[in-house]
Amino acid sequence: MAQDTFIIMLPPRQLPALQGWRVTPAHLAYRLGPGPHLFRADNTVPRGGLMVVDDRGFGGLGPTGPLCQEILRECQARGFSGAILDFDNRLPPLEQIAGQLDESFARRGWSLYVPEPYGSRAPHARVMIPSALSGGSLQQRLEEALERLGENRVALALEKRAEDFTLPSPTGSGQPLSEQELETLRQRLSPSVFFSGELCARYFTYMSRESGGHFVLFDDGDTLRRKVEVARRLGIQTFLAPWAEAAPYMAQLGIQRRTEQRPGRR
Repeated sequence: MAQDTFIIMLPPRQLPALQGWRVTPAHLAYRLGPGPHLFRADNTVPRGGLMVVDDRGFGGLGPTGPLCQEILRECQARGFSGAILDFDNRLPPLEQIAGQLDESFARRGWSLYVPEPYGSRAPHARVMIPSALSGGSLQQRLEEALERLGENRVALALEKRAEDFTLPSPTGSGQPLSEQELETLRQRLSPSVFFSGELCARYFTYMSRESGGHFVLFDDGDTLRRKVEVARRLGIQTFLAPWAEAAPYMAQLGIQRRTEQRPGRR
């Protein structure tokens, strides 16, 4: 029986926190910048694991070929087994980068993880499907992704989300709530909290004199566990999560401890 693969994204300075857990670290230490070039946060990035590259400093100008070569050289120098393209924007140069890296990584046997909009440009890569939904069914969402992409290309990106939706919500987007904001709201309202089996999330409703009806949707350790279970039942066994969100729930998510090697007797 195949083992789950849990990829935990975290800054290199927090890497000691993963000691003892059977996970793959993904280093939050790289970004695309002017040039374009690959920029590293500092020189403390260790060897092994995966590189995470974000696009917050990318302006879309310049040739992408040399940049891809920089990424390949960095992966080789650091002994990375692959990369996660944490792209929030959708730009033609970013699509070119995803496509070029997809081919180069596949030739080297490295793993590449891309956001869902980039799945068609990187046919060898695993596609990250977000776990948070505001409507519909998580199981159906994953089934459709599997049918479209193939069973070996889908990874579930776990997100511990909390959002406050004003009703009606035509856009399907709510106001993000921090953990403290959610807790303050629950203490003030003392609402009845329900569980949605379709969304695998908890929710409650309330009325505001100023803005009318509200619908609050949120995750906790139990809802994240249930989302992992839905994915597992469909044959998905690769999961990604930020350390800050996964840390309290490692055992609850089914992440195993590494077996300590005991010294043999002489």
